[in-house]
Amino acid sequence: MSIAVDGEYEGAIRHYLLENHLFSSDDAQLRNDDSLLEKGIIDSTGILEVIMFLETRFDIKVKDSEMLPENFDSVQNIVRFVKRLKSAP
Repeated sequence: MSIAVDGEYEGAIRHYLLENHLFSSDDAQLRNDDSLLEKGIIDSTGILEVIMFLETRFDIKVKDSEMLPENFDSVQNIVRFVKRLKSAP
């Protein structure tokens, strides 16, 4: 089980996306508000991969009803989504 404080969410998510979907370690390749779908960084299969990463890394469970593009379309949206799940009772 991995536990992260708020500041760690963004870094872990950015690192995952850069390494696994952009195949880069250059932080400048990805802005927090970039649309991952519009830029072709992830597709529907990529969203599933991101969900698997988030569930493992942050010890959360993503419900089918939460598998919406808007929750996974940018780093900032993913961070907000993870924070919301982590703060839920």
